[in-house]
Amino acid sequence: MTNDGFLSSGELAELAGVSSDTLRHYERKGVLARPRRGANGYRQYPAEALSRVQLVRRALSVGFTLDELARILKVRDQGGAPCEEVRSLAAQKLANIETQLRELTKLRNDLRFTLRDWDARLARRVKGERVGLLESLPTKTDRRNAGRVTSHLKQKH
Repeated sequence: MTNDGFLSSGELAELAGVSSDTLRHYERKGVLARPRRGANGYRQYPAEALSRVQLVRRALSVGFTLDELARILKVRDQGGAPCEEVRSLAAQKLANIETQLRELTKLRNDLRFTLRDWDARLARRVKGERVGLLESLPTKTDRRNAGRVTSHLKQKH
């Protein structure tokens, strides 16, 4: 740290656990204010830049994007209270994750079924014979119809 309380790019990067390139990227994206330049031309960040970088890192870790953060932090830095927008964005991120989880669960189940089918095909084959595993993969229409058939069968019982 310089005598006047400023951090060099390297010092800030090390304290924040990021690279100097990341700091420059944050500047370009608008989530970190452009630092002053020393007489040698090097970037000099105020000490509070560390808490800003840490805030950005935490927000990125839960799914916020740099563009979203730039918009939110601009409002905040101008004295606004973007709390409702932050809450809304987080809720949308949760909804997206829940959708992805449902899709991944379906994919996992499809792969389990496929592997069981392939194991049965391989067990019945003659050594060295091709059984067309890739050709046996269901199409999207097959998967949709399988879901309808399963649903229909469940309703009948």
